[in-house]
Amino acid sequence: MASVAAWLPFARAAAIGWVPVAQRAFPQPPVHQIQKHADEKLLINVSGRKFETWRNTLEKYPDTLLGSNERDFFFDEETKEYFFDRDPDIFRHVLTYYRTGKLHYPKHECVQAFDEELNFFGIMADIISDCCFEDYKDKKRENTERLQDDADSQDGDANYPKGNLRQKMWRAFENPHTSTAALVFYYVTGFFIAVSVLANVIDTVPCGMDHRTKIEVSCGERFHLIFFCTDTACVMIFTTEYFLRLFAAPDRCKFMRSVMSVIDVVAIFPYYIGLGISDENGDVSGAFVTLRVFRVFRIFKFSRHSAGLRILGYTLKSCASELGFLLFSLSMAIIIFATVMYYAEKNVIETTFTSIPASFWYTIVTMTTLG
Repeated sequence: MASVAAWLPFARAAAIGWVPVAQRAFPQPPVHQIQKHADEKLLINVSGRKFETWRNTLEKYPDTLLGSNERDFFFDEETKEYFFDRDPDIFRHVLTYYRTGKLHYPKHECVQAFDEELNFFGIMADIISDCCFEDYKDKKRENTERLQDDADSQDGDANYPKGNLRQKMWRAFENPHTSTAALVFYYVTGFFIAVSVLANVIDTVPCGMDHRTKIEVSCGERFHLIFFCTDTACVMIFTTEYFLRLFAAPDRCKFMRSVMSVIDVVAIFPYYIGLGISDENGDVSGAFVTLRVFRVFRIFKFSRHSAGLRILGYTLKSCASELGFLLFSLSMAIIIFATVMYYAEKNVIETTFTSIPASFWYTIVTMTTLG
């Protein structure tokens, strides 16, 4: 053992090129340096909010900004951190993608801002996880439709000469905040819509007994003149608004075919038809009395005054296929259970399930109230 210990310094010296062992330590293996470099912790500052992650976490995706050497352009030598002047809330989801390999879409964020952040960091939107992809696609479709509507409106404005009266009127109708007069007209029409809907409801409220016929009459019959004058004032405002919009529209044919234009016409035409019908002719007036139900369509005129209702309309339009499938499934269940109820109660005396269509009501009420 003593002989081996005596030869050990010479063996070490030979291994490092005859360098004295006592004056110089063995160098660290290069493998450890590579591992330390790969496991380095990085500090990322996104608009003041700081995130920490490992270098190898980012380098799993070398085709992105954070996973490539391009991130060095954003390195701050003084603070020893990477600084990005971006949205920190969305960056949290970006960093989650590097950590887990799954990209999630935050429903409360603007889809356009989310796309901009993904494009900046070099991440494709097609890799969004299945749990969020449908929501992302729906929001993307809604945003595209709104942008297309805005583009069509701007294209319509471009057809006008600069300073044209029709152009000014159309801009005032579409954006009431452009002038004081447009804002006043906006609130006046909104007020008369509310008055019209409220009068239509109060018209049917019972207002006591008629002393001559001893029959309970509604407020619309007892105060006929007041309700007629109120309805006339509202219809005059709605008619004026419709013709002014028709005059100012860039494309009158397209305007007349639009949904809101149809609602405007349906909301006012029962009044003019009623003016031409005499109460003496009971058969004719009875045939057209149902037209008064179309006055309820005036409530849809609120969609011109509410951004929330317009967003709801876009949402229902984008979900039309899903809603159709829901109604189809509900119809199948109604038919199946109505058939079961009919044959189960067929031989019962004085049963109310006299046919399968007669059993629909019980099935619909049961499914919609009790689940």
